[in-house]
Amino acid sequence: MACSCSSKAQVAALLLALFGWVSSCVTTFVPLWKNLNLDLNELEIWNMGLWQVCIIQEEGAMECKAHESFLALPPELRAARVLMCLSNGLGFLAAVLSALGLDCWRTCEEQAALKKRLLLCGGAAFSTSGIMTLVPVSWVAYNTVLEFWDETIPDIVPRWEFGEATFLGWFAGFFLAAGGSLLLCTACLRRTETASAPAAAERAPPGKAPWGHPAHPKHADLVI
Repeated sequence: MACSCSSKAQVAALLLALFGWVSSCVTTFVPLWKNLNLDLNELEIWNMGLWQVCIIQEEGAMECKAHESFLALPPELRAARVLMCLSNGLGFLAAVLSALGLDCWRTCEEQAALKKRLLLCGGAAFSTSGIMTLVPVSWVAYNTVLEFWDETIPDIVPRWEFGEATFLGWFAGFFLAAGGSLLLCTACLRRTETASAPAAAERAPPGKAPWGHPAHPKHADLVI
């Protein structure tokens, strides 16, 4: 079945959202949410994630240690754990629903209304997943900025800075939200195209079929 422009837009939106979902999963598990360079020992770089803390030495060796307790984490990291896991699960569900609702797939082809509902649910789930990714990443980044410029902390105390996962999380949330929004737009556009077909049939001349063929082909054969 040939894909129309709307179908191609649906595939592009799904690929964009899937790229954001994969980036969100990577952001969840890599220990690169915060970086810390010690002035006393410049040969070591500390990296903190949602699940563990890693120390990278100049020789390239890396030693990681898991967080001892969930309740001992700061509030923003506890919330980030929960929200990022929910975002990843919701993104997976959105991918399944959106794939089943694509026009290029023959699944449920005779049930156009069902495919449209699947596409709408998938787009809404992707957009929600993007928001659930942006919130914890932005919260952790906000607290990192506050702690970095906190004047009550002595200058000799090292400050945590943004890690690579922070920027990756922002991109992931944007791609998820953009892909979900585009899926919603294509679903609404599909409804407009479907509604225009019966309208064109009603405007057809009474002596002809909607596509220009004779209304009574048997009588047309009798004409010499």
